[in-house]
Amino acid sequence: MFNTLLIANRGEIACRVAATAQRLGLRTIAVYSEADANARHVAACDAAIPIGGPEPRNSYLRGPAILEAAKAAGAQAVHPGYGFLSENEAFAQACADAGIVFVGPPAGAIAAMGSKSAAKSLMEAAGVPLVPGYHGENQDPDFLQAQADLIGYPVLIKASAGGGGKGMRIVASADAFREALASCKREAAGSFGDDKVLIERYLQKPRHIEIQVFADSHGNCVYLFERDCSVQRRHQKVIEEAPAPGMTPERRRAMGEAAVAAARAVGYVGAGTVEFIAEPDGRFYFMEMNTRLQVEHPVTEMITGHDLVEWQLRVAAGEALPVRQEDLDFTGHAIEARIYAENPDNGFLPSIGRLDVLNLPAHTAFANGDVRIDGGVREGDAITPYYDPMIAKLIVRGKDREQARARMAQALGELQCVGVQTNIAFLRRLVLDDAFAQADLDTGLIERRHDSLFPPPMPATDTACALAMAALLAGQGEKSSEPHQRIAGADPWNALDGWRVSGVYEKTFSLLDRGEAREVVLRRVAEQWSYSSGETVLPLEWKTEATGAGQYLVRIRLGDADERATVIVRGEQVHVYAGGVPTLLEQHDPLMHSVDESGDHGGSLTAPMPGKIISIAVKAGDAVKAGDALLVMEAMKMEHTIQSPKDGTVQEVFFAVGDQVGDGAELLALD
Repeated sequence: MFNTLLIANRGEIACRVAATAQRLGLRTIAVYSEADANARHVAACDAAIPIGGPEPRNSYLRGPAILEAAKAAGAQAVHPGYGFLSENEAFAQACADAGIVFVGPPAGAIAAMGSKSAAKSLMEAAGVPLVPGYHGENQDPDFLQAQADLIGYPVLIKASAGGGGKGMRIVASADAFREALASCKREAAGSFGDDKVLIERYLQKPRHIEIQVFADSHGNCVYLFERDCSVQRRHQKVIEEAPAPGMTPERRRAMGEAAVAAARAVGYVGAGTVEFIAEPDGRFYFMEMNTRLQVEHPVTEMITGHDLVEWQLRVAAGEALPVRQEDLDFTGHAIEARIYAENPDNGFLPSIGRLDVLNLPAHTAFANGDVRIDGGVREGDAITPYYDPMIAKLIVRGKDREQARARMAQALGELQCVGVQTNIAFLRRLVLDDAFAQADLDTGLIERRHDSLFPPPMPATDTACALAMAALLAGQGEKSSEPHQRIAGADPWNALDGWRVSGVYEKTFSLLDRGEAREVVLRRVAEQWSYSSGETVLPLEWKTEATGAGQYLVRIRLGDADERATVIVRGEQVHVYAGGVPTLLEQHDPLMHSVDESGDHGGSLTAPMPGKIISIAVKAGDAVKAGDALLVMEAMKMEHTIQSPKDGTVQEVFFAVGDQVGDGAELLALD
């Protein structure tokens, strides 16, 4: 075994690799961009080396700079993690040429399987079933359109060198093909440096099932069963689980053996994942092979008990696999949810900002347990526009799927994040949704269950408001509704308990609830408090305990109902976490926040996030229809099309292609 390992990645996966490497006694070296100088993965390693600017192409995609760092640190091996250079055959070959171990497959295997079209040709020759489509070299737009017409719509355009949902579009009709193709090619070129695409028939109600394979340099190859990754948004996985619900032993064996055959066909070594698309009748088709460790590998670790990063390191050091196929088995069920800084209610757009508060449920980190969290950021860290906005992976296990699902719902309810928008509440609704509970899974589940997963916003409950008011009073020194024991002779005017000569004390709170003004009154007569909002008047008791700066554990009795919650006060915002459901209220000063709601803002369109302008479809004077594409922004390696909200004429375009824009920047004006 080598003794020094450079980890050519960042975030959660760099921390994950470092945890196992250090457990094995290896010295770990981090690399970091200017944006990551104080990142968690830098602190997690024994040493760290800067490699360039914040954008990936200036840092984490700079193979020569990473190799120089490895040499300077005396590293005998490089672990690429996932993404960035993990599936770059040139980098793998450069490591080999430099005498440094690349913890992954040989460059030839990456080349064979890294291109979706080449891999499909290889699988076709091996007799593995493929989805009808075109996987060839001809990239002429007219030719590709003709192929799509021949296959029949809907079709799926996919970046040949891609992964992670980038460079992928579903096209419903011939009229939409050219625009989708151009966008796909731009995104593929920006993410992978290769704009080649393939086209396939888009299957209806498919499931995404993948097989974890592992091979060593001694001719051994095994599969560690399957993962179901069907629950996706924007072609990116949201929830993964193992084993796949409803999988029969016969089908598991057939898919596993097909995956092993695929790995053997290219002389594979290390961890890899063979992905299949499965139809409701059980037929399955090869999609691609990811020649790296997957984001969702922990669910396999949770049910098999094997540390896949340890396997990677040992195989890379020349050791044989520790088990044979007949020795492998699994126990229980595991589910993983990806916690992202994003806004599900606004098309899952990334959310940029500082993690002011990050409270996690009791868990193990980077190691198996009933609740496991693999995270790459800490409280106080920033989510930047340069990288994937993942906060952490939450993984749970149970004796069966139902227990694992219940643990996931509970853990999500205990996860609290303030400072950026997140998908936590959405994930909890998803886990509790009837379709997911019944394992009625397919890649269109989120769209199919849209109404239940994206319910209309509801007013805050009186319970949530009362919890918020109790926390605000605690911040003013009034920690409970219990009568205060006053010291004889003490001046009552100095007490912070609302004492009044008349015995009556009243406090009015002006709130914003989903942008709507709301007034709540807490009133004390003698020693009895009451809560009133609108026509609701209820007796109230409360008790608070400060758990951190601006954070309180609050217990109330409102009427006959008892409730407890964590309440976090940040500036004017009050975040209430009760019963797994978050509520956001804002303290409102009508004089400070007066707005002329009759004002006309000129029809301007603003940027939904920080990003770069990569194409502009209009100019001043152009007439547009509602829904027309106006411009395309790129943020976090994904393209986002800005559409016209109405019919009108473009008055002015304020930016040019290539410009960086900030969140909320005015992009153009319509009449």
